[in-house]
Amino acid sequence: MESSSSSSSMKVSPLDLMLAIIKGKLDLSNVSSKSASEVATIVFENREIVMILTTSIAVLIGCVVVLIWRRSNGSRSRTLEPPKPLIVKEPELDVDDGKKKVTIFFGTQTGTAEGFSKALAEEAKARYEKATFKVVDMDDYAADDEDYEEKLQKETLAFFFLATYGDGEPTDNAARFYKWFTEGKERGQWLQNLKYGVFGLGNRQYEHFNKVANVVDEILTEQGAKRLVPVGLGDDDQCIEDDFTAWRELVWPELDQLLRDEDDPTTVTTPYTAAVLEYRVVFHDGADASVDEKSWANANGHAVFDAQHPCRSNVAVRKELHTPASDRSCIHLEFDISGSGLSYETGDHVGVYCENLSEVVEEALSILGLSPDTYFSIHTDKEDGTPLGSSLTPPFPPCTLRTALTRYADLLSSPKKSSLLALAAHASDLTEADRLRHLASPAGKDEYSQWVVASQRSLLEVMTEFPSAKPPLGVFFAAVAPRLQPRFYSISSSPRMFPGRIHVTCALVYEKTPTGRTHKGVCSTWMKNSVPLEKSHDCSWAPIFVRQSSFRLPADTKVPVIMIGPGTGFAPFRGFLQERLALKEAGAELGPSVLFFGCRNRKLDYIYEDELNNFVETGALSELVVAFSREGPTKQYVQHKMMEKSSDIWDMLSQGGYIYVCGDAKGMARDVHRTLHTIVQEQGSLDSSKAESMVKNLQMTNRYLRDVW
Repeated sequence: MESSSSSSSMKVSPLDLMLAIIKGKLDLSNVSSKSASEVATIVFENREIVMILTTSIAVLIGCVVVLIWRRSNGSRSRTLEPPKPLIVKEPELDVDDGKKKVTIFFGTQTGTAEGFSKALAEEAKARYEKATFKVVDMDDYAADDEDYEEKLQKETLAFFFLATYGDGEPTDNAARFYKWFTEGKERGQWLQNLKYGVFGLGNRQYEHFNKVANVVDEILTEQGAKRLVPVGLGDDDQCIEDDFTAWRELVWPELDQLLRDEDDPTTVTTPYTAAVLEYRVVFHDGADASVDEKSWANANGHAVFDAQHPCRSNVAVRKELHTPASDRSCIHLEFDISGSGLSYETGDHVGVYCENLSEVVEEALSILGLSPDTYFSIHTDKEDGTPLGSSLTPPFPPCTLRTALTRYADLLSSPKKSSLLALAAHASDLTEADRLRHLASPAGKDEYSQWVVASQRSLLEVMTEFPSAKPPLGVFFAAVAPRLQPRFYSISSSPRMFPGRIHVTCALVYEKTPTGRTHKGVCSTWMKNSVPLEKSHDCSWAPIFVRQSSFRLPADTKVPVIMIGPGTGFAPFRGFLQERLALKEAGAELGPSVLFFGCRNRKLDYIYEDELNNFVETGALSELVVAFSREGPTKQYVQHKMMEKSSDIWDMLSQGGYIYVCGDAKGMARDVHRTLHTIVQEQGSLDSSKAESMVKNLQMTNRYLRDVW
């Protein structure tokens, strides 16, 4: 009875239940079955309240946990802020805001064309506030060929900055556009609404000087577009910045007519001065250095390897190709790509990201006066996320100053005028600042040409001459030192024989400059000093990628092949001959082939001699003709040997043969081209114009291919 009366007197209200749950004092073991059933009934009838209550408690507990965690982390050093690449996504559909739109395209290999396009855009924005300017990478402009036509037809005002490299070829990021644009000449007058300007970047020492810019300009005009200014012919052999400046001055009067309203002032009230580019720099605790110092080690996480996503590759083999008696050096290097996913075709190029020599880095550290262990990151935006401008190159990963100078800064090229202006802005000595500004000015053009360009003064040499110029790191890496570019080499192997290796044949660059400095080629010196895997597990490695080439053997193995490649110009032909040998061993029938190779002396620099003889013995090569330029009383070069074999060359060409040339563009390739013209004229009994027409036809039909530098 006692138990019954106490249980009947115990009433549990919803409020009591909640308080008990919160306080943790509800002990169901002391509750009778009847009371328990009442509790269950109350919980069921008030289930929504209970759910809200339990959810609230969970949120409260979560907040407490987060608060405790944040407080515990607050005493630690601030986490490393990774650089955020500046990515400005353009809307798919252009919004008509009433402003006139100008598109500025660039096709660049080393970044110069991109820099000029952005410089034009920045000044144009300051001059024409009622217009919008968009800088576009030609490769990003359209997803496919149909998009090119659809988008280009909507453009009304555009400028094209187009570099030409190699044997009159477009840059990698303009290749797709150039192929589409040049192959579709039957479109008629479809660009009548477009007004345009073209600035080309080339080198007058090459045969096809600014070919890409001239071809695009010609087709634009043919297809109805109106040229605003003559094609700018930038010549990197002199001062291409001056060429750009002169061309740009022709652009402004034309844009004044198109982009200014009647009520606008006719001239800019104050002369435009380009701002000195500068990254935002964040310095970090040295303890954070372990986060990234192996940044390149993560390079193999991409499905597609390219210049932006290279493949880390070990040096498997390195050997000297010259004899000990030679006073020069030529290196055979093999990169191990087995299991990496990177592949190549015979005739392709490999791009190699190399590092500055430690002695060069030490000199730079001394000039900058900063600790090599300074750990920092660079950013293209302000702290609030606002972009600092569109002209900044995407940042490199956080690292120490020593690493940044080793991997990312071009310290040995002659400085551009824009670099001199950036140094002047941070020179504490007024005399030095004035001199730097003078060298960069139109008035100092001749002096710059002589003192900087002709004398081959490096950036470090110039900075040594102006010791008061101490740019901060954000300025140094944005405006003073250009980004270190990859070096390209013709691959000297065939994947049919070496699928897991990329072979490189590299001549060491080691020469005195007019100032007396010994210039050591950045990449060739790195290759010569590299430690191969066959000698140490702690071997040298480099980030590499493959650039496709049109330098290919004929699809029909029976077609005659003529190869001309002295010195390291033999590199792609070594791949060709490996390919032919592999095909022959697989049962293919090979057509006749001849290789014209050249070197100074068979006892000094006859590279791959044993391999060449083996190619002849196995039938991969029908005939080997070697010119030794320093053995006899007169110098003999490959073009002289070609004349001796002119009848054979003509016969092979008459049978549909292909002719390939690889090597120096300024000397050898030009001489070989003249010799080929002479052979065609004499052997074919043609006049000069018909011979020239035939040689040109060989080029147009891809039967005369050149891989030149």
